[in-house]
Amino acid sequence: MRRRKRCEPHRHLRLAEPEFHHNVYVVLLSKPALKDSSILRRNPARDASKPAVYVGMTGLPVDHRFENHKNGYKSARLVRKYGVRLLPELFEHLNPMPYEHAVQMEKDLADDLRAQGYAVCGGT
Repeated sequence: MRRRKRCEPHRHLRLAEPEFHHNVYVVLLSKPALKDSSILRRNPARDASKPAVYVGMTGLPVDHRFENHKNGYKSARLVRKYGVRLLPELFEHLNPMPYEHAVQMEKDLADDLRAQGYAVCGGT
């Protein structure tokens, strides 16, 4: 007689994604971005000595997400047109995090950078 294996509860179930799977990121935008009316409109009190940046969040590695922006895949127009490089010094210390935290952190990071004088787009 063959013995049946006892299944451990939930052992076969996998979560759709790991709990700390999301990241926020900041992209440096080129100087011509500062002439874009949508950026100027959102940042009337910007510090002229600071650059324009894009703030986003992703479930992908941030370098892959940046490449997707630049290649036109699910990209933000401003990043595709003006994106120069990632600014890890502004976001690496925050990552990774659960999705719900990343949604809020994206907004908070955008607000914080705007308060520091950056011309910020994204972060919604």
